[in-house]
Amino acid sequence: MEIYKKRTEEEMGVCAADLGAQAILQAIKKNGSARIILATGASQFAMLEQLVKKEIPWNHVEMYHLDEYCDLPITHKASFRKYLKERFIDIVHPAKIHLIDGEGDVESHILNLTGSIRSRPIDVAFIGIGENGHIAFNDPPADFETHAAYIVVNLDQDCKNQQVSEGWFPSIKEVPDKAISMTVHQILEAKKIICTVPGARKAKAIQATLMSKNNDPMIPASALWNHADCALVLDEESAALI
Repeated sequence: MEIYKKRTEEEMGVCAADLGAQAILQAIKKNGSARIILATGASQFAMLEQLVKKEIPWNHVEMYHLDEYCDLPITHKASFRKYLKERFIDIVHPAKIHLIDGEGDVESHILNLTGSIRSRPIDVAFIGIGENGHIAFNDPPADFETHAAYIVVNLDQDCKNQQVSEGWFPSIKEVPDKAISMTVHQILEAKKIICTVPGARKAKAIQATLMSKNNDPMIPASALWNHADCALVLDEESAALI
């Protein structure tokens, strides 16, 4: 794991976007196209703001994303489909888009997504780390054993509290109980991972991740130590305890 410490969240976003753009362009040069995974949430604001400004032929880029709530309409402000449409898709218009839909026949949807994402390797996965150490919605204890691409998960209390504190829901009772999440295994299948984690609220999770090199399901982000090309991009606040 390579760690990048930046002074501010803005500088962190520039760094993560630079790393991502370089990897995307290399993939396009080598293969004629690039396949990426995007995360959502407040941690990705600065990175996405910079990434969409890059001189990238987005018509050669295929996009997946990490997770989505079950039974939450795309019109809800917390919908990750809505988030990505507003902050990425409607700005750069990638060639192909594969959004997770938590409404309707979830089992069939997961089956279709699995066939698609496994048709060719993913070049770059942009992810974050939650306050409880989760990656995607793989809350502790995360399932490190499954080789599925996506699973339905139960969101824990800490995860729900984070969604409320970030302003996505007015109260914890409004947060859905379940979500569709890309698995830890599938995230680690990406050739490169860029993990962007700003803010003081994430400092304990970063400390735990960097201290746990033994693949601990109670610290889901510890699985990133198993990846050969993972960049962890922090600001001063998230790096305060390391």
